[in-house]
Amino acid sequence: MDMGRESRWEKDAMTVEIVFALVTAIALAAAVFAVALLPALALGVSSPAGKATLTGGALLGASAGVWRLVRVLLRFDAQRRKGR
Repeated sequence: MDMGRESRWEKDAMTVEIVFALVTAIALAAAVFAVALLPALALGVSSPAGKATLTGGALLGASAGVWRLVRVLLRFDAQRRKGR
């Protein structure tokens, strides 16, 4: 058994995990952005406050998405190293 090479199954599992991480990160980022933007739209804030809310929501959404992506991939790597 060659320990230096990954089997086809392991490569496929890694691909599926990467796609899962990306999709859930995008979904989380969109949800956080929408939640951050909803009060501004509902209350009809002024233009500068609206731009600030838009920027803050984008930053929060991006941060949440990156956090989710890293968390899922690190968890997968830890499980892979344990042999699960």
